[in-house]
Amino acid sequence: VSGIMVGSKAMCERLDAFITQHKIKPVVDRVFGWSEVVEALDYQLTGRHFGKIVIKID
Repeated sequence: VSGIMVGSKAMCERLDAFITQHKIKPVVDRVFGWSEVVEALDYQLTGRHFGKIVIKID
C-alpha cells in the first residue's frame, strides 16, 4: 500500500471537491480478488500495469 501527502485537512477537502466537481476517475488496470493478492503483488512488480491495481475485499 502506498500513499501520497496532500497537505492539510483543508487542502485535502479542496482536492476532494475538485475531483468530485470534475468527475475525475482513476484508471484501473486490473482487479484481483482477495484470494489473488499474491498474484496482484507479482503483477505490480512486473511494471507492466498502467493505472491502478485493485484488490477487492469481499
